[in-house]
Amino acid sequence: MLALEDRKKIFLIKELLEEKKAEDIVILNLKDLSSVTDTMIVASGHSDRHVQAVSEFLAQEMKKHGYFPLGSEGLQSGRWALLDYGEIVVHVFYDDIRLHYDLEGVWRDAPVIYDERQQTCVSEVKE
Repeated sequence: MLALEDRKKIFLIKELLEEKKAEDIVILNLKDLSSVTDTMIVASGHSDRHVQAVSEFLAQEMKKHGYFPLGSEGLQSGRWALLDYGEIVVHVFYDDIRLHYDLEGVWRDAPVIYDERQQTCVSEVKE
């Protein structure tokens, strides 16, 4: 199970990504599969500029809520941005780059918390 604070943060990130029109949002529970993070969120942007805008907006809004990334990469490139919130890692990809790296395929054994593409939201996130 995910801690209440983690769930709040996960769904805040999801809402912020949706607000900035990120596409194909997928949230995976890596808690039992990875020593690096508990949750991975993957989203797409339809252009380099969109990826930049989504990533920068997410970073700014999370700070307003008191969440600061441990690190970030690629915010200026527009191809692939990563925001590391420790227990939650967010990847925002340009569509073609996302297909190339196929993180959802790499972590195909991970339980799905949310998958916009399949209209899936798993109740596993409840207490």
